[in-house]
Amino acid sequence: MTFINYASREINCKIVYYGPGLGGKTTNLQYIYDSTATHAKGKLISLATETDRTLFFDFLPLELGTVRGFKTRFHLYTVPGQVFYDASRKLILKGVDGVVFVADSQRERMDANIESLWNLENNLKAQGYDLMKLPYVLQFNKRDLPHVMTMDEMVKELQRKDEPIFEAVAPTGVGVFDTLKAVAKQVLMELRKGGS
Repeated sequence: MTFINYASREINCKIVYYGPGLGGKTTNLQYIYDSTATHAKGKLISLATETDRTLFFDFLPLELGTVRGFKTRFHLYTVPGQVFYDASRKLILKGVDGVVFVADSQRERMDANIESLWNLENNLKAQGYDLMKLPYVLQFNKRDLPHVMTMDEMVKELQRKDEPIFEAVAPTGVGVFDTLKAVAKQVLMELRKGGS
């Protein structure tokens, strides 16, 4: 559900980072924000609750070009990881153009990944979206930790379609921008097709 600002000649797209609590969603956004030039980004806004926070900021990537003469501005959001913030998750998914699912690679976190992915699919359905038709990227985060599942094991458990998959170590930026570029590229392809 892109928003077009004709006055500034910008197309605004919404990308949501989804996944289990403490899986690395916030770390991804923080790394992107810290690495983005000041003139190309808005303020980083954190909506804190007692035990979790939702982050939001927008940025204008210079290298992705224009769509029909309009600059593209991406609004990046994280959702609260804990399941009891489901109402917040649903609200944040409203008007989404693309989703990044950040999975925790640690073996003991696979159940949380599966539960969160199931929750994503249900919340998208409730908003009238189909994950199979939405721009979507899967990120396997925390690949630097001991006791991580193999890539094959993670793909078997979490891949839903032929979505791009990236290995990541979010605090150091490994895979962070590759993930973002992949979902942004899919969103722009949808825009150019006239979809969204």
